[in-house]
Amino acid sequence: MTDDLIKVFAGSGSLRLTERICNYLQIAQGKSETLRFSDGNIFVRIQENVRGRRIYIIQSTVFPANDTFMELLFWIDAFKRAGAETVTVVIPYFSYAKGDKKDEPRVSIRARVCADAIEVAGADRVVTMDLHAPQIQGFFHIPVDNLYALPLLGERIKALQLGESVIVSPDVGFAHQARRFAAYLEMPIAIAYKERVAHNENAQILQIIGEVKGRTAIVVDDFTLSGGTLADVSQKLINYGAREVYAAITHGVFAEGSLERLERSPLKKLLITDSVENQPVTFNHKIEVVSAASMFGEAIKRIHNRESISEMFYSIG
Repeated sequence: MTDDLIKVFAGSGSLRLTERICNYLQIAQGKSETLRFSDGNIFVRIQENVRGRRIYIIQSTVFPANDTFMELLFWIDAFKRAGAETVTVVIPYFSYAKGDKKDEPRVSIRARVCADAIEVAGADRVVTMDLHAPQIQGFFHIPVDNLYALPLLGERIKALQLGESVIVSPDVGFAHQARRFAAYLEMPIAIAYKERVAHNENAQILQIIGEVKGRTAIVVDDFTLSGGTLADVSQKLINYGAREVYAAITHGVFAEGSLERLERSPLKKLLITDSVENQPVTFNHKIEVVSAASMFGEAIKRIHNRESISEMFYSIG
């Protein structure tokens, strides 16, 4: 593929992933820079001509969430003002996706506010991966492509050859997605039942529903933040007779203290993608990164060539 009429640029939240995507596409990365002033203001600058080009800007909106999101809006505006034909926003991890509903009085639906801001800034299309709440696609009036990390993580799980295994959903809410993992890997499924009583990162695992005794348990989820649920589920699975515990999580959003919590847990290995790269922690031996660059690169190529993206996921239904 040539770089004729296509340009991929990096926001400061996805520098390494953008480089890998450009390597997959065999194109030169767009030239740009992000500056931060002492008062906290962010300044973005495109360092080449983009007039008439179809632009793809890669930016995960986390660590720090507000700064990276504002930077993304500035990039969209800069490209539109520079005469780009279209601006496709690639958000590997959309941090405000958790704010998808008004679940108590007098609170903001944060994901909707973010969707409105992205549209008003001038984005023509959004590409993301494993949205915490898929209905967020309906918050936008522009096309939204929600990619799935399942094939990437699923193939890595197959390569580990873990023997008799069971897929475990960490809660009832993720059971539907966990069933997709189970079908893809041809494994049974179990569900951890938990309760969360406050707006914090702590939940209590009450029981495991399903047969895990003597099997390798593989916990799947869309993201982890504190590591608390993973650690608690891992211990509960061992208590219920699981031989060992692995996990496959799309977004490794590790807050400070999370890896220490996982280090003390029975979890043997945690697979994550590289959708988040500015974590304030240093990975330990339990973390293995599976790059999503080929998936995002393929999606960009298909969008650019006006081909189907859904064909990439026929194998997972």
